[in-house]
Amino acid sequence: MSGKLILSFNDQTVGEFPLDKDALTIGRRPECDIHIDNLAVSGRHARVMTIAGTSFLEDLDSTNGTFVNGKKVAKHSLSNGDLIMIGKHSLRFAAEAASKQKEGDRFTETIVLGADQASALRQAATDADAVRAWQADEESRDAAPAGTVSANVGPARVRLLTDAGHGKELALSKALTTLGRPGVQVAAISRRHNGDFVVHVDGGPDNDRRPIVNGNAIGMKSLLLHDQDVIEIAGVKLQYLLG
Repeated sequence: MSGKLILSFNDQTVGEFPLDKDALTIGRRPECDIHIDNLAVSGRHARVMTIAGTSFLEDLDSTNGTFVNGKKVAKHSLSNGDLIMIGKHSLRFAAEAASKQKEGDRFTETIVLGADQASALRQAATDADAVRAWQADEESRDAAPAGTVSANVGPARVRLLTDAGHGKELALSKALTTLGRPGVQVAAISRRHNGDFVVHVDGGPDNDRRPIVNGNAIGMKSLLLHDQDVIEIAGVKLQYLLG
């Protein structure tokens, strides 16, 4: 789901901004994609990441905070009609109808699990901009250059362990692969020259659900995966396999 942000001030529409790039910044600095010249707005106040057709709003440690539907958020998966407040300005998220999205624009593969689990495993067709943004977030000194996967990282895949779809496998062929269910829980596996890392992307309305690896929830930093590790995302268990 992608769409646009409608910027308003005092109930008057100021501009419309399509979410046609992987990272869109909001702030007082002139170079921001959505420039808001108001002292209540930080220089780089927030940004919207669009991964696998789903848009995530993230506060960039702003002074006055970012609010969605009246609630202060650090990271939030956007839904149609969400009202974002930044200072005295508002941004209404208008989702693009699925039928209007370009076919094959985002997804290279979707493995839908049993309807009783209402979950999906999604592989995103990402480009260098998306990879660079997430690797910059993780602030890892030894991350691979954006958009690259070194020969030092061998073939890897994840295998479904949950009853519905048990045994199905998905090759980790992209520099960045997103896993989970938008609006419930989403994580990503980033391929770098020194290994594959899982990182928290979104944990639902309160952003408090984090990926579980071998029975333990990971933190804000990315976690290096090892052969046979068991990952749980959005109630679905997967096993990470090398070779």
